[in-house]
Amino acid sequence: MRALILGAALAVAATPALAEFRVSSTNVKSGSPMALAQVLGSCNGQNVSPALTWSGEPAGTQSFALTMVDTDAQNGRGWWHWSVFNIPASVHRLAAGAGSEGSKDLPAGAIQGRTDFGFSHYGGPCPPVGDHAHHYEITIYALKVPSLPLDETASGAQAGPSLGANTLATAKIVGRYGRSK
Repeated sequence: MRALILGAALAVAATPALAEFRVSSTNVKSGSPMALAQVLGSCNGQNVSPALTWSGEPAGTQSFALTMVDTDAQNGRGWWHWSVFNIPASVHRLAAGAGSEGSKDLPAGAIQGRTDFGFSHYGGPCPPVGDHAHHYEITIYALKVPSLPLDETASGAQAGPSLGANTLATAKIVGRYGRSK
């Protein structure tokens, strides 16, 4: 019995750890306030999409997608600030500004969906003046399909079911932003 337990313990110790799917940013630190560079232009920001890097996706990943949602907006129903679909599986980073209006820096084949602002590019934080700091959840999705059947007119409500049905894993960072009076 003792040999069996020892053998099982050694087998577990010898098993390589699975990589953890994670995302990081030089512009957004989880739990910290977002910089004015990432804030919507009409809220005195520069509306530059954040730089993102991800790694540790599960085996079988055929593409990636990303979303940025204000989870506090509309009484918790959320507000879509950014979505990108059909990012090739070989891509593991987006430069700052890649999702900004007029940028040509997204990978070939990647498509930006329509935000709740009504445009198809990054839209930074802009919560109501005097409201509490809102949370901006940036999620990278590892997908089991090479592409989603979506185009630049796809809203968050339209993207949700496709993302949900095809996600192998997600990685998130959450920035905050509030506007005082």
